Amino acid sequence: MGTRALKKEILSLLSEKDLERILEDIGRFPAKPVINALFSAICRDDALVRWHAISAMGVMVARLAEEDMEEARIIMRRLLWSLNDESGGIGWGAPESMAEIMHQHAGLAREYIHMLISYARPDGPELEQDGNFLEHETLQRGLLWGFDRLCDRRRDMLLARGLPEDIPPYLHSGDQVVRGLALRVCLRLGVDLSRESLLPFLNDRAPVSLYHEGKFLTFIPAELAEAALGEER
Repeated sequence: MGTRALKKEILSLLSEKDLERILEDIGRFPAKPVINALFSAICRDDALVRWHAISAMGVMVARLAEEDMEEARIIMRRLLWSLNDESGGIGWGAPESMAEIMHQHAGLAREYIHMLISYARPDGPELEQDGNFLEHETLQRGLLWGFDRLCDRRRDMLLARGLPEDIPPYLHSGDQVVRGLALRVCLRLGVDLSRESLLPFLNDRAPVSLYHEGKFLTFIPAELAEAALGEER
């Protein structure tokens, strides 16, 4: 199958509703050409296609890593490059894809999780500063989703690299989704939040959408804050 035909086939599969079936069908193709097709899908406007592509990216790059680790590293570097100002792009879908890949493959997580964390850290004047802070709120949403996803399986790695110190500033974002995701990540990481930082969320009852393994879930920031405040009593 040619490159164009494969891309068309992959996009068609991603538009289906059953993620398990999608991954089974995509898994019949060689990893590298599928991954190349997925790069165009992780930045699609269609939420279903985009999130299914992110899930597929995680599974296929993890598979590639088992076949050829250096080729998998090249994919990770390609995702990192897409978030670089010099790339000429914006990197839509890159934080989520990196997180999903690291959720699926422990070896890649050990090598690259510090880079994902760097996108939550401001640049500093010292040469050794490792900050690559993402300014765009849509990218911040993807980054925080990625941290939430990694809490499922790589929470110890996030804690060991000091992520809990980087999330609280997002609680004051002007973007409601960023704030809500930040609250959820803080609670999952066990960040010790003050009562004053939780009280503003009691009025935030707008649902926040959260993709999880093929399903679109929602949570209410106010309910998370209420539960956290209840535990303080």
